[in-house]
Amino acid sequence: MSGLRVERVVTSGVFALDGGTWDVDNNVWLVGDDDEVVIVDAAHDEQAIIKAVGDRNVVAVVCTHGHNDHVTVAPQLSRELQAPVLLHPGDRELWEMTHPGQAFEHASDGQRIDVAGTALEVIHTPGHSPGSVCLHLPEAEVLFTGDTLFSGGPGATGRSFSDFPTIIGSLRDRLFTLPEETRVHTGHGDGTTIGAEAPHLAEWIARGH
Repeated sequence: MSGLRVERVVTSGVFALDGGTWDVDNNVWLVGDDDEVVIVDAAHDEQAIIKAVGDRNVVAVVCTHGHNDHVTVAPQLSRELQAPVLLHPGDRELWEMTHPGQAFEHASDGQRIDVAGTALEVIHTPGHSPGSVCLHLPEAEVLFTGDTLFSGGPGATGRSFSDFPTIIGSLRDRLFTLPEETRVHTGHGDGTTIGAEAPHLAEWIARGH
């Protein structure tokens, strides 16, 4: 695992759903070493992501879910970097809203994505969207949560294709069983840890979405 590192690229653009639009900053994560890398989410700015990749081989472009701000430039990156786009099939309908007729490969629960001598493990965590996934890198004690978990609570569930009880179940059963020291890299904003968030689950349930 020598040389393994996690890099963040922040891109800016628009999230659109249910007839509304919001200006957002997204975290795009690069996981790998000097030779190869996995891109986590494909938000807004193709050239900024390509510049951060440099001359490294891209193993895959993994989208944590199908909202437009996480898949904006996924097909372009796939073509430019000759890498497959992975997305859980539960978010096909959301994907089609942004990229109608464009193909992607299926990310599945328990799948391992090999990179830089280690592997990212796919955890299906529906709720924010039906096909939301998180990516766990056990050796580095890191979790990429997309919009499933943030510092201070779960991702939003007030729009189409989302469900609050479902995201609570994903947090309780899939994420909060991970080691407390696991560092959480989110789809927007600053990170946190599993240990910092897990004790607040009952508060979030009481608060509702």
